[in-house]
Amino acid sequence: MSTVVLSNVVSLDGYVADPDDDPGPLFDWYFNGDRPLDAQDMADPAPGGLRVSRASYDHVRETWDRIGCMVIGRRLFDITNGWEGHPPTGAHVVVVSHRGKPDGWHPEAPYHFVDGVRPAVELARSLAGDATVSVSAGDVGGQALALGLVDEVAMDVAPVVLGRGKRFFGTNEARHLLNDPHVVVQGDRVLHLRFWVRH
Repeated sequence: MSTVVLSNVVSLDGYVADPDDDPGPLFDWYFNGDRPLDAQDMADPAPGGLRVSRASYDHVRETWDRIGCMVIGRRLFDITNGWEGHPPTGAHVVVVSHRGKPDGWHPEAPYHFVDGVRPAVELARSLAGDATVSVSAGDVGGQALALGLVDEVAMDVAPVVLGRGKRFFGTNEARHLLNDPHVVVQGDRVLHLRFWVRH
């Protein structure tokens, strides 16, 4: 059975982006190292592509390679245009949305549009098989945690204070207990943490 991981890069004060959905300096660590890090089937996101420290490379490469399916919200899909139909990691993307796939948008793309977080995670688990399901932080991730669907929380903590913006756990205000971190990796301008969720 697949493991469901809620993940994203996050500021020290708990935000994944500013109020305009711009991650700003949160992603600086993706470009400050000497190890090329390619996301599958994606064009280089910047001149020279992603380049991270050795410690981050070892952690992120292993993490990305285990992903079988991503679950994202419609807002992220719209911002990225669904990465032009190419999942950045995994073989499938499940989009939580009340609207279906845009007319004529990459009809062959392995993207599935589902109305509701629970059915989206259930579909993602069936598509992923034994691989990991990665749930994007924000409102969708916060709802998945509140529904008891998340097994693990993975945070790439950047030494940045945004002050306001889009919260890692979205609008979820319920209390949740996590175990001590079982992964702690210090990169360059980022700290990679992973916590099992107590159920």
